Amino acid sequence: MRRSFLTALPVIALASVVVALLSVSSAADLPQSAKRWRIGVLAVGDAEALRKRLSELGYVEGQNVIYEIRDTKEGRPEFLKQLASELVDLKVDVIVALYPAAVFAAKRATTAIPIVMVMSPDPVQLGVVASLAQPDANVTGTTTLSVDLSIKHLELIKEAVPRASRIVVLWNPDNPWHPLVVRSLPKENRRLGVELQFLEIRVPADINDAFQTMVRERVDALIVLSDPLMTAHRREVAALAAKHHLPSIGGPRSYTEAGGLMSYWADEDELLRRAASYVDKILKGASPQRLPIEQPGKYDLFVNLKTAKTLGLTIPKSQLMRATVIE
Repeated sequence: MRRSFLTALPVIALASVVVALLSVSSAADLPQSAKRWRIGVLAVGDAEALRKRLSELGYVEGQNVIYEIRDTKEGRPEFLKQLASELVDLKVDVIVALYPAAVFAAKRATTAIPIVMVMSPDPVQLGVVASLAQPDANVTGTTTLSVDLSIKHLELIKEAVPRASRIVVLWNPDNPWHPLVVRSLPKENRRLGVELQFLEIRVPADINDAFQTMVRERVDALIVLSDPLMTAHRREVAALAAKHHLPSIGGPRSYTEAGGLMSYWADEDELLRRAASYVDKILKGASPQRLPIEQPGKYDLFVNLKTAKTLGLTIPKSQLMRATVIE
């Protein structure tokens, strides 16, 4: 009996070695999904649609993904440099940057970590990438803002308020794409029969000062160029526009929902969902240098009828027929 037990020992030992080797092999062959990815978000506002889409793609927060969200203070770009550096120090696997200032801050902070941009201007025009088809940089994603879009804003507000001859454009010199608009929009003056005035908004206090100027100079309408600062203070801007009977148009839908008269923009949630697809591809090994930058195929017009009534304004049927009406 004792002899049988001793003979069995090598077999048991061998079996233990095999089990151990199989365990090591299994750990080495775990799929990439077992890795806990770290996604940095450099943003202004809500990026919930991004997280929701990534969840649909299999990225479960707390299990295989950690979000490092860094939001600016009141849309102020001067905080972005530090926030971008924080994400780089955390060694995130990818950075999602919302709005142009965030893209520039992220790109200055790293040339190695992939950057997915959302709601940003033409990156070729601004020198961020070589081309839309082949970025040849660590930046890819979607591009929304352009000079053409701002021209459309001017056309829409003129269509809604045909009598408007003096129109103010609120812009932020610290926003990388706004100077391009400021140089290009005046070319439309003669075609549309308007006089444009550009008022700078760098800090929140500038908003009230700008409206005092508009009232003093009897302005007829207002264009609010999309910007993190304007987004953070959209309710204040919309309320002042209504108080002073100024028809206004902004970018994202949130401006109209906050009480602005009109908005014209791509679907923000859809842009964030597209960004999630870029993140997924990059985490699975795709290079941002080879991922073409996409442009929205559709823009939506939003009209706030309650604000129109407050302004005593009748929106043309031609606009209402193609607009999403907010009551």
